[in-house]
Amino acid sequence: MAYKMIAERDNAKYSFARESRLLIVAKAKVWASEGWRVVITDQDGKAYAPPEFDQLLAA
Repeated sequence: MAYKMIAERDNAKYSFARESRLLIVAKAKVWASEGWRVVITDQDGKAYAPPEFDQLLAA
């Protein structure tokens, strides 16, 4: 998979992988808006925090 999202809150941790940059960013924005700590990692290992999600879409 090209993109991986990890969401953490309290004692819970979820991980999702998608090929689509658009889908992973959309999912990450929803989870972040619900109070989860979210990070997206691309195929090169670069991590993106919520303020950087739009940069990932522009790539």
